[in-house]
Amino acid sequence: MKILITGTNGFVGRNLMEYFQERYENIYCPKRAQLDLEDSLAVHEYLKKNEFDVVIHCGVTLESVEQNLKMYFNIERCSSYIGKIICVGSGAEYDMKNYIPKMKEEYFGKNIPSDIYGFSKYVIGKDIESRHRNIFNLRVFGIYGKYEDYKRRFISNNICKVLCNLSQSMNKNMFFDYLYVVDFSRIIELFINKDPVKRSYNTCTGKSIDLITLSKIIRDVDGRDLPINIKEEGLKPEYTGDNTIFLQEFGGFDFTPPEKAISELYHWYKCKSGVEFNAEEFK
Repeated sequence: MKILITGTNGFVGRNLMEYFQERYENIYCPKRAQLDLEDSLAVHEYLKKNEFDVVIHCGVTLESVEQNLKMYFNIERCSSYIGKIICVGSGAEYDMKNYIPKMKEEYFGKNIPSDIYGFSKYVIGKDIESRHRNIFNLRVFGIYGKYEDYKRRFISNNICKVLCNLSQSMNKNMFFDYLYVVDFSRIIELFINKDPVKRSYNTCTGKSIDLITLSKIIRDVDGRDLPINIKEEGLKPEYTGDNTIFLQEFGGFDFTPPEKAISELYHWYKCKSGVEFNAEEFK
């Protein structure tokens, strides 16, 4: 099987690259210098020449709708040369200003996101759903794991704080649907080996967990009773999805319990990440 993964400089793409390179041959992960996804002619020539069985599109920028759409449509127009295109979508397609608990796929289109990331994913999602073809959209909600930006991502940031002997912190509590990136890699593999029926799928655990609970898990894994500081009482709007359609089509999925996933991530940071735990950096 011949697989192309875009966006492997990013957190999700890098994890997918590692996962599939360990299990499959012919995994292509070109960097921008080798393949500029915004260059329509270069993308066309590359995809026509290689005739990939699967393209996993993770490439994204938070700075430009135009760049995101160029990357997607340059791949989309070459779909006839590709067996299957899997796009990493986002719950942000539902519009961050109008989240409701356990959002279902049918909620898509009720609101239009105004932020760059959400609107980009929305337009791509709309195109994928516009007609039946070999392109699929996997809407991810919260996702965490090694290589994520530990300076701003909640779970990794607080793991690093306790490793610096600092208190954990959050602005305000909130319920999320958090998916371990290892599980996401396994889900992508399911989509590669099966012909999906739908165009879009909520790719999430279907279970909500709040930030305080996650912080308590981190504290338990660390083994020290370091404080958890919450700046503001109350709850932010919930950001969770309903994964019924995915489970009905693919059957039961063994999601990694957050306790196990956070333990693995904690020990990766402590022993393998190469991060220098300078307390001043995390205050």
